[in-house]
Amino acid sequence: MKVILLDNIKGVGKKDEVINASDGYARNFLFPKKLAVEANPENMSKLKNKQDSQQHKKDVEKEKAIEIAEKLKSITLTIKVKAGDNGRIFGGVTSKEISENLRNQFKIDIDKKKIVLNENIKNLGTFNISVKLFEGVTGSLKVKVIE
Repeated sequence: MKVILLDNIKGVGKKDEVINASDGYARNFLFPKKLAVEANPENMSKLKNKQDSQQHKKDVEKEKAIEIAEKLKSITLTIKVKAGDNGRIFGGVTSKEISENLRNQFKIDIDKKKIVLNENIKNLGTFNISVKLFEGVTGSLKVKVIE
C-alpha cells in the first residue's frame, strides 16, 4: 500500500515521502498514530501543491539573496573604532558589529551567522568579507575599519 508520511520515521522514511508499506503496518500503526495518510489522488495533489509552494518560496528567497549580493558588491561599510598606537583595535570587529552597521547605514538586514569571519578584525584597514546569503549564493562586502 502506498502511503504519504506525515512525520520522519526512523528506518522508514522522511516527512512528505511516498513509500510502499505493508497493509498491516499502515492500517495498524501508521494510520492510527497519524504518521501517514493513504496515497490516494486527493492526498497526492495536496502533496504536490505543498511541494510546489515550498519550491516557489525557495526561488523567491534565492532571487532576494542574489539582489542583496549585487548591492553588497557596490557597498563599502565604514566602521569607526578605537585603536592603539600601532593600529591594533581594542577588542576587535565582530560579525555582529558588521551586521548592525549594515542595518544602520544601508538598511540591509543580514544575520550575523551568515557573515563569514575566520577571526575578528583586529587591525585598521580595508577588508573583503564573504557573506553566505543562500545555498550557492555568496556575496562579497568591503569593510573599512577607521579610527
